[in-house]
Amino acid sequence: MIYLRILFVAAIACGAYTLGARAGRGRYRFIKKNPKKAWNTRGVRAARKTTTAGSRKLTRAITR
Repeated sequence: MIYLRILFVAAIACGAYTLGARAGRGRYRFIKKNPKKAWNTRGVRAARKTTTAGSRKLTRAITR
């Protein structure tokens, strides 16, 4: 009788893990997609350009 209970609990745990893993994959893809969108917005592109230009200017000043 106790073995049947253990088997039942193990089956429930495996099923819950499988369903959670599938839901987790979709959520992971959703989270992964949003930073890519933000990275390519107009404001972020302008900030990247300004930062890159500034760092190049400082690098030239330091190496001379």
